[in-house]
Amino acid sequence: MPTKINAGVIGTGFIGPAHVEAARRLGNVEILGLAEANEDLAKAKAEALSIPRAYGDYHKLLADPDIQVIHNCTPNHLHFQVNKDILAAGKHVISEKPLAMNTQESGELVRLAEESGLIHAVDFNYRYYPLVQHAREMIRQGEVGDVYAIHGSYLQDWLLLATDWNWRLVPELSGDSRAVADVGSHWCDLLQFITGLQITKVFADLRTVHKERMKPKKEVETYTGKILSADDYEAQPINTEDYASVLFELSNGAHGVFTVSQVSAGRKNRLYFEIDGSNCALSWDQESPNEMWIGRREKSNEILVKDPSLLHEAAREYAHYPGGHPEAYPDGPKNLFRNVYRAIAAGKGMPADPDWSTFVDGHNEVAICEAVLTSHREQRWVDVSH
Repeated sequence: MPTKINAGVIGTGFIGPAHVEAARRLGNVEILGLAEANEDLAKAKAEALSIPRAYGDYHKLLADPDIQVIHNCTPNHLHFQVNKDILAAGKHVISEKPLAMNTQESGELVRLAEESGLIHAVDFNYRYYPLVQHAREMIRQGEVGDVYAIHGSYLQDWLLLATDWNWRLVPELSGDSRAVADVGSHWCDLLQFITGLQITKVFADLRTVHKERMKPKKEVETYTGKILSADDYEAQPINTEDYASVLFELSNGAHGVFTVSQVSAGRKNRLYFEIDGSNCALSWDQESPNEMWIGRREKSNEILVKDPSLLHEAAREYAHYPGGHPEAYPDGPKNLFRNVYRAIAAGKGMPADPDWSTFVDGHNEVAICEAVLTSHREQRWVDVSH
C-alpha cells in the first residue's frame, strides 16, 4: 500500500483548488490543512474544499507537525518569502511560478533548497501531458533530428477589454513583466524541456495595448455578466505588457520566436509550438492536447492521437486512459505531483535527476523574463544568465 502523505496548501485562488484536486487524485495524499489571509476566509475555504484544518496565518500551518509537504499557491509577490519559510520549517515544497520576483531571490531559493536536502518543485504543469512527453522522447531518440528552429505562441483573451481587471495587472503584486512572466514562462519552460536546449539570448518587443484600464471600485464576481456603470470604475495606468514577441537563440545555435498575448479575442488558453528538425517537424496545441502533428518532407504528414500503445515507453505512464479517452489540463499537475510524491514516499531526498520541474527550472524562467525586460528597454540582444 502506498505511503500516506499529509500536505497543506497556502492560498486558495484559482490555482489552489486545482492543486488540491490533482493531489487528491493520487490516492495517497491527504490535504490536511489550508492557510489563507485570515481566519474567516481560511475556515470558509477549508469547509468548501473539505479540508479539516484551517489557519489564518500560514506560519501556523508550517508549524503543524503532521504536515510534510506544502503547496505554495499564493500571489507572485509572496512566493519568495513563503517558499523561504517553508524550507526553514523543514517541509517539502511545491511552488507555483514564478519562483520569485527576481533572480536574486530565486537564486537564493535554489541555494536554500539544495542545502536543505528537501524536495522542491515548481508547477510547470504543461510538461506532463502524454504527447509532450512523447515529443521529448522523439527528440531524445533522434527521430526529429537536429533542431533547426522553434516558433509558437501562447494566446489568451481574458484581458481583452479595458474594463478587465485582475491583481496580475499590478506590478507590486505580479512583477514588472505580465504576459511574458505569466504565460510566456510556461512556453519557454516547455520548449526547453522538450528539446533539452536552453534559451541563451533574447530580443524582445513588448506592447501595452491598454495603457489605462478601468478598475472596479469594489470587488465584483468575475464572469457573472454583471454590467457596471461608469461610476463603478476608477482609471488606473498600466505599464506591463499585454502583448510581446521575442526572438531567441538556443544553446545549439538555432533560433526561434514566440508571441504571447492576453488580448487575443477567442483564444482562451492557446499554448502552441512547432519544432522544425532535420528529419521532421512537430507541432502541438494545448487546446487540442490529444493530437500532435508530425510533418514530413518525403512522405505523408501524420496526426498522432494520444494512445498509450502508440507512445514511447517513457511517455506511457503519463497517459492513464486508453486511446480515444481525452486527457488534458487537470492531468498535467496530477502527473507532476505523482512524480514529486513518489520521491517523497521513497524517503531518499532530492534525486540527482528529478523527473519534475525544480527550483532550478523556476530560477531559469525568472532569468529569461529579466533578460526580456532588459532587451525591450535597451532594444538589443541580451544574454540570459542561467
